[in-house]
Amino acid sequence: MADVVDTAESTKAATEVVDLNGEFRFKVDAKGRMSLPAKFRKVLSNDLVVTRNPKDECLYVFEPRGFNAWVAEVFEDKFGKYDSSNDLHVRLRRKLKARAKDVEVDGSGRIMLPSEAREATDIDKDVVVVGNTGYFEIWDAKRYEVQDDDTDLGVLFG
Repeated sequence: MADVVDTAESTKAATEVVDLNGEFRFKVDAKGRMSLPAKFRKVLSNDLVVTRNPKDECLYVFEPRGFNAWVAEVFEDKFGKYDSSNDLHVRLRRKLKARAKDVEVDGSGRIMLPSEAREATDIDKDVVVVGNTGYFEIWDAKRYEVQDDDTDLGVLFG
């Protein structure tokens, strides 16, 4: 009976979303590497997926299972579900998957940000890392400040 419990627990662990919160400031080095917050390193695997957000404003970083769940959620929200017989769905999913790059956390707790992703999102040296529940975002610091200044939390509570 213990095997059933172990299997159920590992299945649950495989589908749980990592809860990432907080705002952190880092520098990207000349090779395109940046450190991850220690708090994130404690709960994330060493294998991550980096992709540009749909508007090329920032980068999204997921664990692989979180990225695949996000892709499925995008299709669910827009179309109700992904339909592999629908040519538009196939092309859109291909584009989302093509933009994603697998990265590995190195022994120093850093990840390499793909150069094309940095260029598309104007990430140069100073970045802000923001937890967003099941993934985190990496913003160019100046761009982040502008969008943050334009966001009024009073909308939620007023």
